[in-house]
Amino acid sequence: MTVLVGTHERYLQHVAAPGHPESPARLAAVLAGVDRSPARDAMVAFAPRPATRQELERVHPAAYLDRLKEFCEAGGGGIDADTGASRESWDAAVLAAGSGPSAIERLDAGEAGAAFLAVRPPGHHATPGQAMGFCLINNVAVAAAALADRGERVMIVDWDAHHGNGTQDAFYSDGRVFYVSLHQHPLYPGTGRMSETGEGAGAGTTLNVPLPPGTAGDAYRAAIDQVLTPAAEAFAPSWLIISAGFDGHRADPLTDLRLSAGDFADLTSRVVSLVPAGRRLVFLEGGYDLDALTASTAACVSALEGEELRPEPVTSGDGRGMSVVEAASALVARYAER
Repeated sequence: MTVLVGTHERYLQHVAAPGHPESPARLAAVLAGVDRSPARDAMVAFAPRPATRQELERVHPAAYLDRLKEFCEAGGGGIDADTGASRESWDAAVLAAGSGPSAIERLDAGEAGAAFLAVRPPGHHATPGQAMGFCLINNVAVAAAALADRGERVMIVDWDAHHGNGTQDAFYSDGRVFYVSLHQHPLYPGTGRMSETGEGAGAGTTLNVPLPPGTAGDAYRAAIDQVLTPAAEAFAPSWLIISAGFDGHRADPLTDLRLSAGDFADLTSRVVSLVPAGRRLVFLEGGYDLDALTASTAACVSALEGEELRPEPVTSGDGRGMSVVEAASALVARYAER
């Protein structure tokens, strides 16, 4: 199965700050992982177009976008303690946000079965009105909003080690988009408790699985089987978007989870099976150990193509996280009964 790989040289020009962990070297590591995949001959590279203003404003207010653009054009600098931008960051962010709509156009045309979007800056912490957590524009939310506005039912699965508070905020009252996050808790940004389940028209379409430090791959596989699969059966998504952060890897310097590259192969293959081929988008989010990022990317993109590549063995832990999975499973069951 052909896989689109969307990336752009301008992503390298975004610099958050000297020595920042979200560095241009991350993109080189990811692309090395793509090249390492045995499925690389079935991959088609493309350069995304910039997101249109209309696409951006489905998620972010015009005033926020204007401020961010002016800030970058003035030379950028620090936005908060974790987040920064350079003069080139606006163009990079708009191209990152445009990768989803660009890929959707190509998938609609039947060019591939899935798309892997190697973008930066990442996006899932960016709320509609605030840049934070290394993120400026919420790339996943822009794509999901475009799909929802044309009548699709969108499931977002976010396995980044940090909770995607920005994506959750964007769709917390929107029943067209089901947001599921598997993340370490406690950890930045402090959101993502199981009690956060949506409101109004979106009640029951936010699902958080806050896993303790030290959680390994067996708990994640159990979450796919016992939580995500029944949630998808109840919601019946027509499109799937994955926020693929690889910072849950045991080598990552910013987190305390125990996943391996082999686990990301399993996560990818199981999650993409929730929707038919041709309706699958995968966005790069976090991941800050470069070797782990390369290996995890290789495993992920191979699984998108249908190949098995496990650069490292899958992991099993000491039962950590299993009680959280059981509680989340019970929560899904209650909502499915409604």
